[in-house]
Amino acid sequence: MAGEWTSTRSATINPGDVGGERVKFDARDLALTAIFASLYVVINVLQTLMGGSITYGPVQLRVADCLIAFAALLGLPVIGGVTLGCFITNAFYFLGVPDVVFGPIANLLAATIIFVLRKHRFMGCLVGALPVGFIVGGYLWIFFPPPEILSALLAPVAMIASITISSLIAIAGIGYLLLLILSRPSILEPLKSHGLKVIK
Repeated sequence: MAGEWTSTRSATINPGDVGGERVKFDARDLALTAIFASLYVVINVLQTLMGGSITYGPVQLRVADCLIAFAALLGLPVIGGVTLGCFITNAFYFLGVPDVVFGPIANLLAATIIFVLRKHRFMGCLVGALPVGFIVGGYLWIFFPPPEILSALLAPVAMIASITISSLIAIAGIGYLLLLILSRPSILEPLKSHGLKVIK
């Protein structure tokens, strides 16, 4: 028993206060981070194989961004997972250095906002989608012309509008819906009984 206690403590990292709550990061959180990072990469790869440029182009709906919404329920592992997953995905397809650097930062900010606003989940998802739209749209126009339907706008503005709309669909639409489903007691309680840590 004492050995188990020592082992658990040695595998625990305490990053301090996040979103007004004292949080600890242990081996299970690390594993969950890896799971979310893997899910993010796999979903993007599958979507790219099936839908081509819709994952990366000027008219973009990155379905994997729906995972960002789970930061409201699972906290740091989701924040780390979607950030790392975005970095791996963008580095693999390598559109350019700005995409590799600023794409993960956008996900980091989006997931952190949703985590901080977790008491107001839908609002958090709406606000959390904005960094992705503004940051990714703010550089994506360098690589692609904006959608023709927005051609009357300046290229950066048009691209920001396009990516913001797609982010709202992925995070505040699909993501929030999945968050509601996962939060049902019939689904959540069995997962908690197997050790899943839920942020209150």
